Amino acid sequence: MIAVDEYADFLVAEYLDSYIAGGGAAVKFVVAGGAGEAEHFSRTVSERAAADGYVTVRVDAVDVRVHLIDQIFSAVAARIDWDALAARRVRETFAAVSHPVADGSSDVSVEAVAAHHQVDAGELSRDMNRRLQQDVFHDYEMVQEFRIAMLRLCQAQMRTGQVTEAEHDAVLAWLRGELHKISLLRTAMIFRRIGRHNARQLLFSLAHWLGVNGHAGLLVEVDVRRFGFARRPQADERHGFYYTKANLLDGYELLRQLVDNTDELSHCCVVVIAAPEFISDVSRGVDAYQALKLRIFDEVRDRNRDNPYSSLIRLGSA
Repeated sequence: MIAVDEYADFLVAEYLDSYIAGGGAAVKFVVAGGAGEAEHFSRTVSERAAADGYVTVRVDAVDVRVHLIDQIFSAVAARIDWDALAARRVRETFAAVSHPVADGSSDVSVEAVAAHHQVDAGELSRDMNRRLQQDVFHDYEMVQEFRIAMLRLCQAQMRTGQVTEAEHDAVLAWLRGELHKISLLRTAMIFRRIGRHNARQLLFSLAHWLGVNGHAGLLVEVDVRRFGFARRPQADERHGFYYTKANLLDGYELLRQLVDNTDELSHCCVVVIAAPEFISDVSRGVDAYQALKLRIFDEVRDRNRDNPYSSLIRLGSA
């Protein structure tokens, strides 16, 4: 086993500070010996990642149906300051078209910047739209729906009337899984809800968007310790979600897909926190889904010394 602080130091130094920040991606499975160790590891890594410029999100299977990728994306999206990201991109775009926002000003509207530089607002708006289409809409590292959504949020920051307040709010609700009528986004050229068919690609797009807008990347902690509950307790003792065997297998398949899709990811680290039953319970542990086990389980290893570069890490007393 690896000591909690030792592995936290290793993960930050070898992955977050270098590989992930440079555009890489990784999925790590951490088996904590107890609840205290799991919470300490989660808190330590999150705090250090946030200090290094990462957006950190913790998704707990108790509160979020983690066997559904769209639910994970919604939980992550709820923690993102989408307007701040759009405002940063607009500010950088003004600088790219040689009309930077005035020093100390938080107003990134076309009218304010045009007045500062004493140029025509209409012409500046045309230059901005052309450059945003080049830098955002044509950034093919992101899927089309996500590119359109980010373009609309950027246009809303410019306050030229291209995007109404209702459209802006609808885009945010769509990203967070709170939009009730997709027809509200018809004018914004977004026609599909976020679901299991597209949420994974949207999550990948978000990690890239964070990476090109001033953040080191995205750290997502997925706590799946709830998977070990084979039976739900009595009604008055229940809290949160519980997982049937079918849900459990769906969850493991989701994690398997993330492992297989790391080549498509950038600026993203996914840390899956599991209970000891993950590797010891034949019925509900990783043994129940061989497709995932074959990708992460170290069949041959030193009994006295774990490999910190392995996909599966066992935390405990040194």
